[in-house]
Amino acid sequence: MKFKEKAKILSSQDIKRILHRLTHQILEKNPNPYELVIVGIQTRGVYLAKRIKEIIRKVEDVELPLGILDITLYRDDLTMIGEVPLVKETKISFDLSDKVVILIDDVLFTGRTVRCALDEIMDFGRPKRIELLVLIDRGHRELPIRADFVGKNIPTSKKELVEVRLTEIDGVDEVVILEKEEDG
Repeated sequence: MKFKEKAKILSSQDIKRILHRLTHQILEKNPNPYELVIVGIQTRGVYLAKRIKEIIRKVEDVELPLGILDITLYRDDLTMIGEVPLVKETKISFDLSDKVVILIDDVLFTGRTVRCALDEIMDFGRPKRIELLVLIDRGHRELPIRADFVGKNIPTSKKELVEVRLTEIDGVDEVVILEKEEDG
């Protein structure tokens, strides 16, 4: 299935501005940064988490623990994504007990990825609270999940894709909407 770019939603500068705003919202809601831990969902959520961690370090002069989650083995559609799914690294090398986990992902869509992430986090301990931060909320939830911190709400059709591109992987920071190309 082929997709073509329909619209550019966010530029590099927009993403930078949004991440600073979201970081300040986290710090306003959580005045004790020593209770915080940052956990990014593979793949782009990890890079967003690293950026937010760095902003907090500059603003609060605090070095927060950073965890990485790969939810592949927690997916409810694991048998549908291929015979040998690509499993990436999960790394949480710190105690989650009595911590506020800031769970970070790039796009919130059906809510299924977040549900998997919540299940996996609970396997590492019992945090005080889990708060969800997403760069983009595109709607179409299938589960009763909402983000605590949202960079931008982008209403989409189910025929569209929201693609977050980050310099660390894609060579550019931007968010675009892709639509299916018509056959023929």
